[in-house]
Amino acid sequence: MRLVLASSSPRRRDLLARIGVVPDRIAAPDIDERPLKGELPKAYALRLAEAKARAVERGAGEMVLAGDTTIAIGRRILPPADTIELQRDLIGRLSGRRHHCLSAICLIDADGRARLRLSDTIVAFKRLSDAEIERYLACGEGLGKAGGYAIQGRAESFVRFLSGSHSGVIGLPLFETRALLESAGYPLG
Repeated sequence: MRLVLASSSPRRRDLLARIGVVPDRIAAPDIDERPLKGELPKAYALRLAEAKARAVERGAGEMVLAGDTTIAIGRRILPPADTIELQRDLIGRLSGRRHHCLSAICLIDADGRARLRLSDTIVAFKRLSDAEIERYLACGEGLGKAGGYAIQGRAESFVRFLSGSHSGVIGLPLFETRALLESAGYPLG
């Protein structure tokens, strides 16, 4: 049984390696990631994970694993920070507040059946000064990331509370991923 990782994220590859899984193939999906009108964060994350998995061609005997990490404050989906200005706004919104990090995964098994799981982690940042925000922006690590931060880097020092999956905030909830792979008969060590 062969595993295809539908992601170009080196973090997802590294996280899979933590549970002894090395994908046989990596294929980056190309999908429209804009939220649908009125779409709630959990439905959005699950929809994107499945769309990414289905966007990758699956050969005979292959399973496809895809994930999506979405940051939300209440019902509002925060976009990835693609500019410093947007990142400044996002980090400012997260400062001193709790937010949800929704990490959805989808495994398309060898029979073409989609298996979905969602990890909902609550993360609370300390209140950040303007100077702390500017220093974080200057390090560049949160650009392109959901919510504008990378918890596996300097932003981890902002976290005063976390309830849920630390690996899910990085980009792949390992407990749920292992359970999906096992349920599909993928051999784990």
